[in-house]
Amino acid sequence: MTGSFNQHPTRRRFMAGTAALGGLGLAGVRPAFAEVNWRKYAGTKIEVNLVKSPRGDILQQYEKEFEALTGIKVSSEQTPEQQQRQKAVIELTSGRPSFDVVHLSYHVQKRQFEKAKWLADLTAYLKDPTLTDPSLVESDFAEAGLTFAKDPSGAIHSLPLSVDYWIIYWNKELFAKKGLAYPETYDQLVAAAEALTDPKTNTYGFVARGQKNANVPVWTSLLLGYDTSTLGPDGKLTTDTPEAIDAAKLYQRLMAKSAPPGVAGFNWAECQSAFLQGKVGMWFDGVGFAPPLEDPDKSRVVGKVGYGVMPRGPKVQAAATTGDGIAVTAASPNKEAAYLYCQWAVSKPMGARLLQAGAGVPFRSSVLNDPEVRKGVKMPAAWVDSVVASGPISRLALPVIVPVTEFRDVMGVALTNLLSGSDPATELHRATEEFRPVLARSEAT
Repeated sequence: MTGSFNQHPTRRRFMAGTAALGGLGLAGVRPAFAEVNWRKYAGTKIEVNLVKSPRGDILQQYEKEFEALTGIKVSSEQTPEQQQRQKAVIELTSGRPSFDVVHLSYHVQKRQFEKAKWLADLTAYLKDPTLTDPSLVESDFAEAGLTFAKDPSGAIHSLPLSVDYWIIYWNKELFAKKGLAYPETYDQLVAAAEALTDPKTNTYGFVARGQKNANVPVWTSLLLGYDTSTLGPDGKLTTDTPEAIDAAKLYQRLMAKSAPPGVAGFNWAECQSAFLQGKVGMWFDGVGFAPPLEDPDKSRVVGKVGYGVMPRGPKVQAAATTGDGIAVTAASPNKEAAYLYCQWAVSKPMGARLLQAGAGVPFRSSVLNDPEVRKGVKMPAAWVDSVVASGPISRLALPVIVPVTEFRDVMGVALTNLLSGSDPATELHRATEEFRPVLARSEAT
């Protein structure tokens, strides 16, 4: 931090401090928090519930800066994804959550949180010049972010934080040893994965999530290449169609023939750990998991990683897309102070840090399109290129339904069973019939 933040920072000091690029490692950012009364709620204490992730790391790393700017005391906690989701639902259902701010996964929690009315309506705050910086406008957010953030009436109940495109991380050294090029199609993906696999040397061609529930986005991402998804235009399940079965067969082949032993228990963290060791040819997951791969203290593949856009499927090339946001709980007694935190979290300086650290991709075009910000990106140019190229072919990775967790649980069991040799058609038919009444009940309420 610069010395000015040891005092009560004025708006001018804040602008000067965040523009001190060397001190903050931030390129090209000139925030304009000129109208907001940031210290209006000085002395307030807020609790922040974060998902353990690179995004959570960035928010915690710089939260002292927010405290110095506002005089608001922040107590934040990062919890692993599955536990965080359970904790959030339990506490929000009680009507007395212990947190004022919640980090939410749009692709899992959007419909559930909306229907339960657990989040504060931020629409009026966004129109208040004493609470909202003039640059924070809807037109600066990607359309997908606004779709995630708004309810059916158009009210905004969260601020879009980070979009996550699914890409292929690939080990250029292992590919070169086999004389392989980066795959451009699903068929080439399979061929490369199998050519790279050699259990005698503990080398494997492919890794992705095998753990039930966590594994579902892998299958649905592959399904997008068949130009279809898990719900039809009528809202009915299409999870046991020929295309869905073919995508499951592809998942089964990649994971059973080319993945490391024990992959049925892998979530993203285990996949990342395996790839870091330099013995895995390809890892398929979100673009925001990249930073440790270029950290010499954690990685054996520094300088050897390629960042590839999803290969083309049988019908289309599609990059699966998820996203997360930051919101104020409806039950919070400190809504305005919590909103200031949310606004800071999605601000241009924080978005630039997110991008430059490789921890995620901000929804705000003013960050992504700033050439000076791009110059400060620490990740290799190929990482940025994969981000830019994924945008035009992005599609939602999961169905936007209330029981998405149950969907992932039921379908996840079917996918995990495939890894031990079960028949894809049989498993998907069973899982579809099991989940169909769950979806019907959720739509009827």
